[in-house]
Amino acid sequence: MIRTKTKPTWCPGCFNFQILAGVEQYLKRQKEQHAIVTGIGCHAKMFDYINLPGLNTLHGRVIPTCIGMKIADPKLNVIGFSGDGDAYAEGISHLIHAARYNSNFTYLVHDNQVFALTVSQPTPTTEPGFIDKTTPFGVKTPPINPIKLMLSAGCSFVARVYADVKQISNILEKAKKHKGFSFIEVIQPCIIFHPDIGVKERTYMIKNHDTSNLSAAMKLAEEFNYTDGKGKIPLGIFYQIKKPVFEELL
Repeated sequence: MIRTKTKPTWCPGCFNFQILAGVEQYLKRQKEQHAIVTGIGCHAKMFDYINLPGLNTLHGRVIPTCIGMKIADPKLNVIGFSGDGDAYAEGISHLIHAARYNSNFTYLVHDNQVFALTVSQPTPTTEPGFIDKTTPFGVKTPPINPIKLMLSAGCSFVARVYADVKQISNILEKAKKHKGFSFIEVIQPCIIFHPDIGVKERTYMIKNHDTSNLSAAMKLAEEFNYTDGKGKIPLGIFYQIKKPVFEELL
């Protein structure tokens, strides 16, 4: 069984259900051994619902835990799950070095642009003007662009999908075939604290794109700046190249 008997406690209608179903669909096609790592946040409940070995680790420490697993068993298929706060705030230094090391595992970031588990504080990808109890006058600082960050850091596989079952399943399949660090951002509106305000309608799948062209990937990454409701949001693989893998260098 891929799913455990634990009943999900996400809010009814939460997009995490779509991500979970996509991961389950992907795992049903796999024969090799997998393991998972989660951090702290709404995303971390994945650990309770997926019947695989792994660790529910500390806030921002998903990546070093995944790398440790790969060093111990390079043949193990490891999938790490983080939220945007987990990945881009507490875990940002690990993320940048993961791109540099190119350890052979997959990293999914559930990005809803808010700390949802602790009820609505802004994260590094929250847009200016967002108001919550900790920022009553609105967020003043601009958000980071994680896709551009990963491209700049030299990540060998950079992708973005929407929280859609088929998209999740398909991108995990492609990431597994890639030899190296696979970064996947999942655009996942929070229905309570950061709802979808026309986000899905603005998404489109990247087609006829040379994934080895860094300049073209950067140009695509700039189409969505995480700040407003304007412009299109490209989905798919932005960039993919071959690089030496960390475990093999050891």
